[in-house]
Amino acid sequence: MKVFKKLASYVGSYKKSAILSPILVMLEVIMECAIPAIAGTLINELSTTEGKIDLARVAIYCSVLICCALLSLMFGALAGIQCSKASCGFAKNLRTALYNKSQDFSFENIDKFSTSSLVTRLTTDVTNVQQSFMMIIRTAIRAPFMFIFSIIMAFTVGGQMAFIFVIIVPILLFTLIMVAKKAMPIFKKVFKKYDTLNNSIQENVQGMRVVKSFVREEHEIERFGDASDDVKNDFTRAEKILAFNSPIMQFCMYSIMLSVLFLGSYVLIQTTGNAFDVGNFSMLLTYGIQMLMSLMMISMIFVMITMSIESARRICEVLDEESTIKNPENPVFEVENGDIDFNGVNFKYAKRAEKYALDGIELHIKSGQTVGIIGGTGSSKSSLIQLIPRLYDVTEGSVCVGGRDVREYDIEVLRDSVSVVLQKNVLFSGTIKENLRWGDENATDEELIHACKLACADEFISTFPDGYDTYIEQGGTNVSGGQRQRLCIARALLKKPKILILDDSTSAVDTRTDALIRKAMREEIPNTTKIIIAQRISSVQDADLIVILDDGKISDMGTHDALLEKSKIYREIFTSQTKGAKMA
Repeated sequence: MKVFKKLASYVGSYKKSAILSPILVMLEVIMECAIPAIAGTLINELSTTEGKIDLARVAIYCSVLICCALLSLMFGALAGIQCSKASCGFAKNLRTALYNKSQDFSFENIDKFSTSSLVTRLTTDVTNVQQSFMMIIRTAIRAPFMFIFSIIMAFTVGGQMAFIFVIIVPILLFTLIMVAKKAMPIFKKVFKKYDTLNNSIQENVQGMRVVKSFVREEHEIERFGDASDDVKNDFTRAEKILAFNSPIMQFCMYSIMLSVLFLGSYVLIQTTGNAFDVGNFSMLLTYGIQMLMSLMMISMIFVMITMSIESARRICEVLDEESTIKNPENPVFEVENGDIDFNGVNFKYAKRAEKYALDGIELHIKSGQTVGIIGGTGSSKSSLIQLIPRLYDVTEGSVCVGGRDVREYDIEVLRDSVSVVLQKNVLFSGTIKENLRWGDENATDEELIHACKLACADEFISTFPDGYDTYIEQGGTNVSGGQRQRLCIARALLKKPKILILDDSTSAVDTRTDALIRKAMREEIPNTTKIIIAQRISSVQDADLIVILDDGKISDMGTHDALLEKSKIYREIFTSQTKGAKMA
């Protein structure tokens, strides 16, 4: 019920259609249930005329039957239209809510669910819930209402003979309960396997160039096939169990029909129509069919709801998830300057993690300084800079920007003051101008060109036939890695940030271009704090401060010359890179 109430709140502006649909369905059922009674009365009228038929009365009954049929058709069509509006609108609201919720998630929340799982919940799970909602507001109203109306009418016209229909109900209920008990655990597992399947697709599509370069197509096809077979096998097991519904329903239905035909015909013949006439027999038979058909509908609803319950729970997991990063009650709306202070910072990605990713970080950076960060793979360089714009929160200690703890700022204000060019550069489908304006949506063409000149991007953009209107394919696949990096740096510069962080974002450009970018930033944005994470010492050697990270700890810090004298790690890196450059 908690899940149901949670999801029902997302019907929103489509409540009118959601209410109208069951009302129209009830009117449709009333018309359908009235037809057998009118038809039975007409049969009785014809059977008692003793050869003399009152055509006027027959015409009236026929007209009423036609009107009931047309009204039933009209109410059914209108119910279908309203049901479609309500269910599609409900699905739209649900997807929007899930998408908006995921946009508010911190990196920690996203790590918890995984990207592929969120995609499955936004697509497959929402579709399952939408279909169930559609059946609930239409079929789930129609079936019980028709069942109740039909059984009342069956007892009215058939008397004790209608008890035959009642016998079937406990059998069907027992069947449905047993089916649910067996099928539900399977559906719970199968949707988790859907996540694995989507993850396989996502990884393969994103890494298509790597797959082809290593000629691993067959391996990936086999891997996807295994994941697909896993989902298929579980669904097959569940469907085999659910398949019992239909034959049991059919068996019960036809058994009852045969019983009614046999007993009804026997009573009709024995009493020569005095106790149980032909019209009543016709009505009983029709109402019996309607009642059993409504039970069939209930069975179908049950199957669909059984499948969607786990989907509903998975959706509510996302909707109920609270972001681990929230705005304070009275946030600060101005970042004074680019000062950065790490005060006794310890950080780990998960509470249950045994080891800290960052341990005992004590680092103080003045506004306008250029700071280089180097270290081996896995030394937590990226983890360090992600704490500055609050992509993650510290576990212990504090990170201050502009003299205040980052947790005191309004998140949007803080992140607008910090531009981060992450290690994995991402461009979106659209023109170069549209991508650059992510940095500043109101930037003029002159500002775009100036930012691109600083990032050494204008030189290659001007060679494109369409210039800044060149269309970028999804993920920036139609530009090189170095071009993609320079466009991302230009986009970051357009924010006019107080702090600019380059996370190994010049690794794909040559050393000359790298030097030109650093020179432009030094001259054009002297008051902006610049943090450069790099593998090449040449990218950071002119920095005001160089920090060496090793296994999540600060191994040493100082200027290039000072570190060459006192740091063994720095000296080894410098020597290896210098020798490599000379050999080249």
